[in-house]
Amino acid sequence: MNNEPSTIRPTLRRRLDQTGIWLSGLCALHCLATIVIVSGLGLGGQFLLSPDIHRYGLALALIVAAVAIGWGALKHRQAAPFVIAMTGLTFMGGALAVPHGFEEAILTIIGVALVSLGHVLNLRHAHRAH
Repeated sequence: MNNEPSTIRPTLRRRLDQTGIWLSGLCALHCLATIVIVSGLGLGGQFLLSPDIHRYGLALALIVAAVAIGWGALKHRQAAPFVIAMTGLTFMGGALAVPHGFEEAILTIIGVALVSLGHVLNLRHAHRAH
C-alpha cells in the first residue's frame, strides 16, 4: 500500500467530492420528502421544517465544497467546478432567506443540484489530471 502524500491527497479529495454528491442527494431528498410528508400528511413539520437543519446543512456543504472543490481548482486549474458549486451554495444560502415552503425547497434543490454538479466536474477534471 502506497501511503505517499501524493497518493493520499487525490484519494481524500475524491472522497470529499463523493461525500458532497451524497450530501447533495440527501438534501434534495429531504426537501422533497418534507413537501410530501408535511403538505400531504401534516406530519413532522416541527422537525423537518426546522431552520437549524438547513443552516447546519449549508455549513457542512460549505466546508466540504471549500475543501474538495477549492483544492481541486487549485490542482487542475479549472474554474467551472468552483463557479458552479459556488452558484449552488448561493442558491442554498438564498433558500434560508425565504419562508419555509415551496420556494425554499425549489431554491435548495437548484442549489444542491449545482453543488453536486460541481463535485462531479471536479472529479472528472481530477481524473484527467492524472
